[in-house]
Amino acid sequence: MTARRTRRMTAAKTRKTLNSRIAAVGAIAVAGSMLLTGCGDQTDSNEGTPAKETGSAAAPGNELNELLPQAIRDKGVVKVGSDIAYPPVEFKDDSGKTVGLDPDIAAALGKELGVKFEFENGTFDTLITGLRSKRYDIAMSAMSDTKDRQNGVDSETGKKVGEGVDFVDYFTAGVSIYTKKGDDKGIKNWSDLCGKKIVVQRGTVSEDLAKAQSKKCGSKGKITIEAFGNDLEAQTRLRAGGADAGSADFPVAAYAVETSGGGKDFQIVGDQVEAAPYGIAVAKDNAQLRDALKAALDEIIKNGEYKKIIDKWGVAAGAVTEAKVNGGS
Repeated sequence: MTARRTRRMTAAKTRKTLNSRIAAVGAIAVAGSMLLTGCGDQTDSNEGTPAKETGSAAAPGNELNELLPQAIRDKGVVKVGSDIAYPPVEFKDDSGKTVGLDPDIAAALGKELGVKFEFENGTFDTLITGLRSKRYDIAMSAMSDTKDRQNGVDSETGKKVGEGVDFVDYFTAGVSIYTKKGDDKGIKNWSDLCGKKIVVQRGTVSEDLAKAQSKKCGSKGKITIEAFGNDLEAQTRLRAGGADAGSADFPVAAYAVETSGGGKDFQIVGDQVEAAPYGIAVAKDNAQLRDALKAALDEIIKNGEYKKIIDKWGVAAGAVTEAKVNGGS
């Protein structure tokens, strides 16, 4: 998720690649008995759910633990702000436990750093504000690393709105359009949305892409954009026939296509666009934490834990080979 309007476009994906990635996500959905389309309670903002699932944290005093700020070493916890309603990246399973790609990566980082990562639920468009106010130590929520976010610039107005954040990049994803299954309304790409209605999650690249495309529509008619607090609400609206299409990050759209209504509700149309890195957001004045996270991420990539997690969630196409700081454009 992101608020960046102009990033590089991905190379076109073949239908074979799309189908194989969706199938991989589907296999996980069956094997792991996950929540259908997934949803976190957006009002449950005070919940702290440890991302760590198995094993024990490395003993304090190890090399990576010593890289952390003393305050975090003392409390043994990294507080994570996250919109826990974005399967398969982060969501709640049937028992109410926070699961997904991000919690698993966070747990692996915690093992290396000798601390626990505790996820706290919040709406996506407030996470950076929560980071600035010290409510969270980091924000980890399928958040795309962009220059605007790094510099604290509102992507729509171009105005400076804050000091910005740093990112430790850990994954790459593009954006997809999806429609009701068997009823694509002639939509194959973003220009086909002119004169139609799309549902999106507020504050995401999907919303900004729709706004940018709408300005180009001319005589075809503007795009009607309905933005929601979370992606599940957007899916519900489309499922009920209240829009022509929806848009989300590719892993999320693929998961919805495979799981919603047993795979009978939605279909992806066209190719994913706007490939960009997901980053763990850290306050600009917390470079020590940023660098410790980078070192831990490089370690789990090196020791193979990262690959195990990526493969578990069926998103190998988005894997990175090294941790980068502020690699977004």
